[in-house]
Amino acid sequence: MNLKNIVIVLTNPDESRNVGAVCRAMANNGITTLRIVGKKEKFDEERVRILAIHAAYIWENAEFFDSITEATKDCAIAAGTTRRRGKKRGKLLLPEEFAENANAISENAKVAVVFGNERTGLTEEEIDECTMGVTIPSDEGFASLNLSHAVQIVSYQLFRTQSRQSNGIKPVALGRLDKTVDTIAEDLQKIGFFKVAGKDDMKRFWRDVLSRAGISEGEAAYIEQTFNKAAGLAGKNRILIDTADTPQNDGSINLDVLGKNQTGIV
Repeated sequence: MNLKNIVIVLTNPDESRNVGAVCRAMANNGITTLRIVGKKEKFDEERVRILAIHAAYIWENAEFFDSITEATKDCAIAAGTTRRRGKKRGKLLLPEEFAENANAISENAKVAVVFGNERTGLTEEEIDECTMGVTIPSDEGFASLNLSHAVQIVSYQLFRTQSRQSNGIKPVALGRLDKTVDTIAEDLQKIGFFKVAGKDDMKRFWRDVLSRAGISEGEAAYIEQTFNKAAGLAGKNRILIDTADTPQNDGSINLDVLGKNQTGIV
């Protein structure tokens, strides 16, 4: 686990003191990169520093973004913390399961952990901007966790996993992965895979799966080439079949274009 590649993302936090407490929780576990979705001017810097104490340097170096997608585009995975399962979200990982997943990836790429607003948590739309979900079990009678406590729990699990060895592969960032996902979706559309809807759901599926897999640049390029070739062959064979179905002058069908097996695949 390379803790320098762990990115904590706070999504529109309300309370300045909570941001300060998050900085302290991060510092406790050797994590120093903080990104905030929101405007810096909305926070009371003095209140942030009161709770951050000696971890105020994390606040000073924090970066601000307009969306989760922008804040995580240079990361290989973006894990949204939530108790709610989105309509098309897969299994929610426990913090220790997520730490194991992040361990191999963080050695060579950035890993983002995304936390929602204190009152509302992450919305379904915000969860959909992430590539996996993480949940922290708590008592159903009082399930809500303080923002800094949630950050502390996940950060501690990442800290505890830092001594494990990685597989040495450098996963592509989400910004690059989106190109592969677009290629897959566009090629599937070319061969008529989609009807009226379904393209966005398919893109979300591939983004989540490939992000969790932590694919390399070479693997991303190979996947693109595979889908491009499949779409090209499908288009070529469709033309051959359409040509074969065109009647000749004597009313017969030209079987020469089909090849020996007469299937339309040559």
